[in-house]
Amino acid sequence: MRDHLERVGRFTPERSRAVFRGHFDEPGLRLILLGGERVGCVGFRREDDAIKIDSFYLDRRLHNSGLGTTILTALLGEADVAQLPVRLEVLTGSKAGRFYERHGFLKFREDEIEGFYERPASS
Repeated sequence: MRDHLERVGRFTPERSRAVFRGHFDEPGLRLILLGGERVGCVGFRREDDAIKIDSFYLDRRLHNSGLGTTILTALLGEADVAQLPVRLEVLTGSKAGRFYERHGFLKFREDEIEGFYERPASS
């Protein structure tokens, strides 16, 4: 993520450590294991009126392998059972925005740092 944060002028080691500690210490963080090896993680947290996805990281060698889609599909299935929308933020200009749009997320706001997305609750 450092290269993306540097691109938008938001990288500082202190800020990054604080953000990651906050996300990785919270309930809802799930490890992604493949063959017993940790290859990523995703935060999937239930809020009062929505589910929030954050910290969705997958080892670069597994990008475009279909694993991210498989994981996201399972998470969205959980959200559908709960009948809650799913919200997330993506760094502006990141390829991740297109990934989420392909899975039904709509961008409802964007600033110079992040795009804010929501996938409506299933009916």
